[in-house]
Order: sequence, then structure tokens, then C-alpha cells
Amino acid sequence: MSWQAYIDSSLVGSGDVDSAAIFSVDGKDSWAHSPDFKIDPAEMKVILDGFTNPDKLWGEGFKVNGVKYTTIKVEDGSIYGKQGKTGMIIVKTVQALLLAHHPDTVVTGNCANTVEKLGEYLRGVGY
Repeated sequence: MSWQAYIDSSLVGSGDVDSAAIFSVDGKDSWAHSPDFKIDPAEMKVILDGFTNPDKLWGEGFKVNGVKYTTIKVEDGSIYGKQGKTGMIIVKTVQALLLAHHPDTVVTGNCANTVEKLGEYLRGVGY
């Protein structure tokens, strides 16, 4: 399966995600993304730093595409954020970084479950 197929089928195709991206684990290379998904290098740096030092995420939150999210969870390779009723779920695997946005019509837990399952699958196949 191509990286774009994971976005189109496993994430957005689930109905729990309305836009997503898959990056290399260092955040430098975009492997696939929804047409409207954007993240600048400074935003990516805050997220990556948050995996090793979450204190700043708890205090300041993080941004994706200029939208600020309040951090609601950071643990075991996952960062969850909320902005009103929408949210951003970020899951780190061995080689990939999954970022998925959910609309206000989707419960954060449903989106998180979808993204975490894909993360578990990718870890299981060495990614």
C-alpha cells in the first residue's frame, strides 16, 4: 500500500479524520498528506521536541497549519490536542509520524483510536 493510500483509506476514509499527513519520524520529509494539510518547520519542531520534553506542550500547546491546539495528552509516542470541538492526534512510530485532524462532528476518542491502530500496524511491520 502506498503512503497516500494510508491517508486516503485508513485515516480520512475511516470517517474519523478529515485531513492527515504522514512524515518521516524526524519531521523532515512528507511522505503523504491530504491536499489541505500544512505544517511549517517551526510547528513541526515544537511537536518533535514535545515527544522528549512535554512540559512546553502542556504549558503552551502546539500549532498545526497556524491553528493552536491545547495539549490534552502526551504519552508513549502520542500527542493529542484540542481546539474547540476539533482536534489533532499525533502518533510516532519507529520511522513515521502520523498527524490527523478530526472535525467537530467526530469525538476525539474515535479519531485517536483510528490513528493509534494505524500506528500499531506500522510499528508491527517495522515502520
